[in-house]
Amino acid sequence: MCGIVGAASTRNVVDLLIEGIKRLEYRGYDSTGIAFLKDGRLERLRSTGRVTQLEELAREKRVQASTGLSHTRWATHGAPTEANAHPHFSARGGLEIGIVHNGIVENHEPIRARMKALGYGFASETDTEVMVHHVHSLVAKGASLFEAVKSASREWEGAYAVGIVSSQEPDVVVGARKGSPLLVGLGKGENFLASDASALLSKTRDVVYLEEGDVVEVRAGGVAICDREGRRVKRPVTKSSLSADAVERGPYAHYMQKEIFEQPGAVANTLEMVANAQSLQPNLFGAEAEAIFARTRQALVLACGTSYHAGLVARYWLEAIAGISTSVEIASEYRYRDSVAAPGTLVLTVSQSGETADTIAALKHAQARGLEDSLTICNVPESALMPASRLRFLTRAGPEIGVASTKAFTTQLASLFVLTLVLAKLRNRLSGKQEKELIAQLRHLPGAMEAVLSAEPQVREWAQRFGSKQHALFLGRGVHFPIAMEGALKLKEISYVHAEAYAAGELKHGPLALVDADMPVVTVAPNDQLLEKLKSNMQEVRARGGELYVFADRDARVAESEGVHVMRLVDHAGPLSPILHVIPLQLLAYHVAVLRGTDVDKPRNLAKSVTVE
Repeated sequence: MCGIVGAASTRNVVDLLIEGIKRLEYRGYDSTGIAFLKDGRLERLRSTGRVTQLEELAREKRVQASTGLSHTRWATHGAPTEANAHPHFSARGGLEIGIVHNGIVENHEPIRARMKALGYGFASETDTEVMVHHVHSLVAKGASLFEAVKSASREWEGAYAVGIVSSQEPDVVVGARKGSPLLVGLGKGENFLASDASALLSKTRDVVYLEEGDVVEVRAGGVAICDREGRRVKRPVTKSSLSADAVERGPYAHYMQKEIFEQPGAVANTLEMVANAQSLQPNLFGAEAEAIFARTRQALVLACGTSYHAGLVARYWLEAIAGISTSVEIASEYRYRDSVAAPGTLVLTVSQSGETADTIAALKHAQARGLEDSLTICNVPESALMPASRLRFLTRAGPEIGVASTKAFTTQLASLFVLTLVLAKLRNRLSGKQEKELIAQLRHLPGAMEAVLSAEPQVREWAQRFGSKQHALFLGRGVHFPIAMEGALKLKEISYVHAEAYAAGELKHGPLALVDADMPVVTVAPNDQLLEKLKSNMQEVRARGGELYVFADRDARVAESEGVHVMRLVDHAGPLSPILHVIPLQLLAYHVAVLRGTDVDKPRNLAKSVTVE
């Protein structure tokens, strides 16, 4: 997702603007820029390189300004070129307007035609340039910047967050949001605009989260907010719970490595209310949870990417433990097919950021089809997805900076397991004794995760053998098949090694044709009821000359031999086993990526949160 930082102050804010987008680099971007007001003129610097290059450029030019905007862009409309980089300007008749924008304006073509008819020229391929000309046309007619953005934003369709400045009002930054996050930071003698609170941590922790349709005018001396109807409103001031330490890398080489090792603590935080309880209560998920769960007959999980894999694991749990029929849909596909909306369906949306455009749209589609009972599992309390659901559960993973999700995934799994147990209890499928035993297992889960992390040196050793490979196959069975899928996704995301996952029983139905000595086969091998079946599949790989890398439970009966490398983790953890088995797969992907010299935290072409289709 793109990043926005804006500031209106009585001092030089250029360093602050650049520092802010540095903190948002983890979201992924392909160009960056800054707009600033100097001597009554609007100027900008843009780069298709990293933020550090923009910083060097600003230092060379000795840029100083008390009002400005900065931006990191992930290309949607137009290639990642300097011409398409933000900020975009509209300049005519001595009036200059600058804009930075996250999201997509879907009706940009008819507005573009209107602007061309008014004589505006276009220097980029972006929808954003349409927006800045639109605002310019209104200010040119006599509107203030605030009034112009209020008027223009009522016409914009789609999802957007914008920051806008004008040469006519050099001490003002105006922001607007719809479907994409934007907040105001409150300082002393200065105020800020940002798409994420982490961008402002060094300056303030007092933030105001803008609501859907809000437009805000930011000045050094104060802020003014109007809602979608144009009425002046006050939004509550929130003290951000983020700390500067939480978004620093510390002693780790990369954020991803740090976040892998933060997983025991993140899961412990997520499970705090559960692990310290004697029994599981539905109100963990909201005041209406007991009534909604009582009428739940089936579940529909909507998610994308890693969160989709969490949903696939949850399907096994919900069906086996709670006895609830569950379907799992890729959010971007669900909304474009005519599905059956069955009464008694609980719609589960799972998202790290809570801003994933496809997941939000899929939830709205489900609600429009009459599925009103919804639950969101998410890591960001202020996200767009959370208030859109009737029930919600916060994963409390803390900031996740690396693009490849790790601790968000394991906390999602922990949350989905708790949901499974609550539903099973309400359906009389969980005895008091079983409930206590499973709560005890959850209580000990962070410790088991710590034990698995101690395998990192051996995983690093295995990674040496993957450095020259171009392809890898991941195998799993049952509830561990989605874990194999997640392992393959991690490897391809950050090391650029082509990796695919299959249910091991499907080997003979096609994938076995790929197996040879140059195709490492990674196998998830817990000591469960499918282990003997899995061992037969492993023999099929060895018979074709394939080399196996087996992540096994300590008590699993899997022998090491020529071409069969076995790493023993911990004793089998029963239904919680998937949460443990994904950790070494994360470590494997991480160390292969390090050896191949890729940009681990910011893999090419990817963004942390996908806020457009």
